[in-house]
Amino acid sequence: MKPITRETTLEELAARISQTLEAAGITATLSGGSAVSIYAMNEYESDDLDFVTSHGQTALRDAISTLGFVPSVNRRQFEHPEIDWLVEFPPGPLAFGDMLVGQEDVSMLETRFGPLRVISPTLSVLDRLAAYYYYNDNQCWDQAAMVARHQTLDWDAIRAWIAREGQPAEDVDRLRERAQS
Repeated sequence: MKPITRETTLEELAARISQTLEAAGITATLSGGSAVSIYAMNEYESDDLDFVTSHGQTALRDAISTLGFVPSVNRRQFEHPEIDWLVEFPPGPLAFGDMLVGQEDVSMLETRFGPLRVISPTLSVLDRLAAYYYYNDNQCWDQAAMVARHQTLDWDAIRAWIAREGQPAEDVDRLRERAQS
């Protein structure tokens, strides 16, 4: 297997980590900013990779240590001596606002580097909207628009989610307009 170097892309790194975890019997789904980076063709550049999982830290550490990752100083993240990206494993379940998504319901994305378990583009938009609504993170609105600009989305699902979350219905049109600018 090719070593991880400064030339390794985020998408390649994500696919390699995903495949390593799967081979170790660990189900973990890439979400957050790194999913945005992949779906927005690096219009947004994440500085970490978040794999949501219910597996324990010991199993995760053992699996990704085979790729050269070691626990960071804070022990919550993992770092690699050749790259600047950190890897983190937020605890499951995978959720976007009040909507839970089973790990088994997340399909594998076939990348040029092999399979990658990652939330769909539509779920990526919901993930960013949840951060926008519940953490007042305005940059997440822009990230949702970036994904919408580059990907085909299920706008009906987004509209239904916004309604279930009790957010303004006009945000769907506002997001679509932002994605076109």
